[in-house]
Amino acid sequence: MAQTSSEAKIPEAEKAPKPEAPQPAKPKPVAPQNVIFVGKKPAMNYALATIIQFNQGSNEVIVKARGLAISKAVDVVEIIRRRFMEETVKVKEIKIGTETVGEAENARNVSTIEITLNKV
Repeated sequence: MAQTSSEAKIPEAEKAPKPEAPQPAKPKPVAPQNVIFVGKKPAMNYALATIIQFNQGSNEVIVKARGLAISKAVDVVEIIRRRFMEETVKVKEIKIGTETVGEAENARNVSTIEITLNKV
């Protein structure tokens, strides 16, 4: 086969590679709607967030905490049960556990709790 003049002038090494199709961005993990993670904010903020979840139609809300926030998570559940939704919310299940946090030398165990609330 005969080469055209434009193909003959460009050596094989100098031809630009075809651009690859852009990769779709990986979606960030999203927390489930009915899970409340207790942290540094005041307990009433988490109690109100839980009540909002129930008012938006959730029949079950899970309150989760780790480490020093465990006592605050228990406070949140008690605030909901005793002040706001006495007759309509019951504790379904309580799970406790331990997570390993950190890397090799800095690894340590952190206690966790999950309190599942059900709307009656």
